[in-house]
Amino acid sequence: MIDSHSHIYSAEFDADRDQVVRRAREAGVTHVILPNENLASLERLAAMHERWPGYVSMTIGLHPEEIGPDYEHELEAMHRKLLAAACRYVAVGEIGIDLYWDASRRDEQMQALDTQLHWCKEVGIPFIMHCRKGLDECLAVFDNFGEPLPRGVFHSFTGTVAQVEAVRRRGDFYFGVNGIVTFKKSDVPALLPVIGLERILLETDSPYLAPVPKRGTRNESCNIPLVAACVAQHLGVSVDEVERATDAGVRDLFFNRREVPHYAGLQDD
Repeated sequence: MIDSHSHIYSAEFDADRDQVVRRAREAGVTHVILPNENLASLERLAAMHERWPGYVSMTIGLHPEEIGPDYEHELEAMHRKLLAAACRYVAVGEIGIDLYWDASRRDEQMQALDTQLHWCKEVGIPFIMHCRKGLDECLAVFDNFGEPLPRGVFHSFTGTVAQVEAVRRRGDFYFGVNGIVTFKKSDVPALLPVIGLERILLETDSPYLAPVPKRGTRNESCNIPLVAACVAQHLGVSVDEVERATDAGVRDLFFNRREVPHYAGLQDD
């Protein structure tokens, strides 16, 4: 299985990152996509990419919660890095809108999202969307984009059926499903049939959102099988079918539409 969204490059894993990767491999995780957060975190992604070539993939982008007073200069620096080595990155992300804790930079988040969506078009790669209490703003950016939207995935999607339909009216996007689907009071299971297995990507969002029965602990990529098993149960299909469909989705979105280096674990069955 492929973990399409994992922050195992973060400081929470500095003490045992080698063991974390080993546990992921032993659990059957064949590949991990690392979503970037800010300019500084790019060095951590690059270090993991060098340490485990072929096993992890990098993205580049400015997380909405990282939008500060100097965000335009940070975006400019990232843009230069992207253009200098576009083949190193499989997506622009994670980008988006997050107004959960602080809505004071709403306009700046929307501008940064628009800018980074244009990067996707410029270099021909998809986006990874972080959207928390900001779907209306995200869709407004989409509607004002002025040209066909790039492809992408709505990471950790926890919206409503109506919101799934609103997203789909803008394009044929994927939806990331993680440990939230296993939570007792989660509404995500009801969304699975609406989204459809062919548009689900499995993710952990490590170190956050550990699935039941590990909820409350540091999450790791090795917990992807728990997410897959829950998705399979709610959709009434086998875990193997979930694995095949979601891995095919990762290949389709991140790897099949541009020239990229070979990555282990991404071959067609």
